[in-house]
This record gives sequence, C-alpha cells and structure tokens, in this order.
Amino acid sequence: MTSSELWGRATADRYDAEETEMSSAAVLGPTLDFLAELAGDGRALEFAIGTGRVGVPLRERGVPVVGIEFSEHMAAVLRRKVDEDVLPVVIGDMATTVVSGEFALVCLVYNTISNLLTQDEQVECFCNAARHLRPGGRFVIELGVPPLRFLPPGQVAVPFDVSEQHLGFDTFDLVEQVLVSHHVTRDGEDDRYRRDSSRHRFAWPAELDLMARIAGLELERRVADWDGAPFTQDSAKHISVWRKPA
Repeated sequence: MTSSELWGRATADRYDAEETEMSSAAVLGPTLDFLAELAGDGRALEFAIGTGRVGVPLRERGVPVVGIEFSEHMAAVLRRKVDEDVLPVVIGDMATTVVSGEFALVCLVYNTISNLLTQDEQVECFCNAARHLRPGGRFVIELGVPPLRFLPPGQVAVPFDVSEQHLGFDTFDLVEQVLVSHHVTRDGEDDRYRRDSSRHRFAWPAELDLMARIAGLELERRVADWDGAPFTQDSAKHISVWRKPA
C-alpha cells in the first residue's frame, strides 16, 4: 500500500463526465501522437491508467497497451470500454506493481506521479518504470510546474479554475512539498455544490531528473506540452522523457 489516496466508486463514475476537455481531440490528438511515436513497434505500459482516457485510444492507434491502476473502481469504468484481452489492467500501485514482459514505453500522464506523497515512493516509481523498460525504452511523465511564483508573502492558496461550474484552488505546505487541491463543483442545475479535495506531492523538474538518475535513466527531452513547445521558465507544465541506456 502506498500513500496515494484511493479513488472510490462515486469519483470513478463521474470522472469521464468531468474530464471532457481533457478527452477532447484537441488535447488527446497531440498526446497520442507523442506517445505512439515513442512506442514505435513496441508495447506501452501506462501507470495509473484510470478510466483509460489515454490508454484506450492509444490501443486503438495500434499500440499494444497494458495498464496498472490503484483503484478497482477506476479500472471497472475502463473495463466497460474495452475487454481484458485487448487491454490488460493489473490492480496495484505504480511504485511497486510488476507486470510481465518488457516495454518500449512507460507513461504517467496528467500530474499523476504527484499522487505519491513521499519522495521515496516517487523514486520507487522511477525505478519501477526502469524495471519494465527494454534497453533504449522511454519513461514519459506529464507534470505541472509548482506555481509558487503566484504566492506573495503570507499567501498559501493559488486558484487554477474559476468558472460557473467549478472553483478550484491549491493550498501549499512548502516545507513538506505537499499541495491540497480543493474543488467546489456545481452538480446539475439546482445550484447544489459538491466540495472535494486531494493531496499531492509537488516536485520540480530537476528533482525528477535526480530520481531518474537513481533509477538508471537519462533525460532525453523536456518540452512544455504535447505539441513540443519549448520548455521555459514560464511554462506551466512539462512533458519529460527519460531513456534507459541500450
């Protein structure tokens, strides 16, 4: 058992409906292009595959995909979309769970490494990726850059979404490198609101590079988005690719 918070049935059942933008062609198209190119003619392993937002269409692109997922409820939603023999999913945590075979690509998208709340577990996640990669294979992570530049002295909260349907803001513990994402979401048309929160451990790109070195991986590429825009000091997130030496 890791420090990741386990997503329950209610969260899993509404996840796809609340992530329609992230499932749009505008978002998924460049993501799938990027991952399919790295996978080439090899297999892909997606850590924290969830409901299959990325894994299912990547499999439809012709890339053999295997998933690891911590939440049985999230995996159950995925299973409504595709059969086990087409896209196998192993229930377990991404830091220690091992599946058979070697992979050309291991991917971990949409900030999900931050679900591991300790540095040791994040290091183990890198080691687990390296364990599954064939020589020359790549580990890809999508992760936001901590928005600490938005914190003036004395402030601990940063809003990331303010809309009619949703209010989201992060609060930060700068000592423990933990943020809490707070969500106030409007349910339906009756002006009822649901409040949720989740904990995450934030890390800078340089810290991830050190984790990769510990796991025997080498930084190959870092860009600001799936379209390949240059990563700069103003980038809100990064797509990083580490390679297992041949």
